[in-house]
Amino acid sequence: MQTEAGGITMRYELSGPENAPVVVLSHCLSGSMAIWSSQVAILEEKYRVLCYDLRGHSGSDAPDEDYSMEMLASDAAALLDALEIENAHFMGISLGGMIGQQLALMHPEKVSSLILCDTACRIPEEARPVWEERIAVAREHGMAALADGTMERWLSPSFQKNNPETTQKIKNIILQTPVAGYAGCCRAIAHFDVMEQLKGLSVPTLILVGENDPGTPVEMSLQIQSAIRDSVMVELPRAYHLSNIEAAREFNENVLAFLSRQ
Repeated sequence: MQTEAGGITMRYELSGPENAPVVVLSHCLSGSMAIWSSQVAILEEKYRVLCYDLRGHSGSDAPDEDYSMEMLASDAAALLDALEIENAHFMGISLGGMIGQQLALMHPEKVSSLILCDTACRIPEEARPVWEERIAVAREHGMAALADGTMERWLSPSFQKNNPETTQKIKNIILQTPVAGYAGCCRAIAHFDVMEQLKGLSVPTLILVGENDPGTPVEMSLQIQSAIRDSVMVELPRAYHLSNIEAAREFNENVLAFLSRQ
């Protein structure tokens, strides 16, 4: 399904009981709503599940310009408004988790709770050249030049070896990401820093992180936990960056337990 939101056309999927509480799922950079299949399958039994493709990704529009985290959070807010959803639990992984934090700061009335997965509340200024380098590589050589390195951060070697079909599906999503959208979102990530603002946030928050995540390591989740009052953090054993895929069972158990308490 598609709708106009935030001045662009956004693709989304809505499933589960119509009158149930809504859970929004927001994916990572160079991902798509397809990365959430293991979560949708269990959540839609009790919840109304809203998956969407971020600006610059998959079935949503990809304007060729710099994006900001405020822009991406405004997209999420506009999508909720377009679908007449007053508030929702918001689960985001990596970039999606950054969007969730920004949305809760900008529109606290729309966020019932936060589930922040393998993400960060600030990107150090010294890391910005890395993001600029990735933008340059994508623009000059396309997403294929970034796919292997991304997969090395996303899924452990053992998972990739034992799950070749899933691994290839994830890699294909990276390859199909519009370069303009990738570059725009990289700029949003490079300038993201809400660590101090989070200290005023009181929304119930669960933080999930892969024990061996090389992209947003455990230390970054600890920063979020120290900033958001009464937040709870869980490390998922052995998992890399896409902990929702590599440690799906433990991930889902923690998500369901958290939501049942809200």
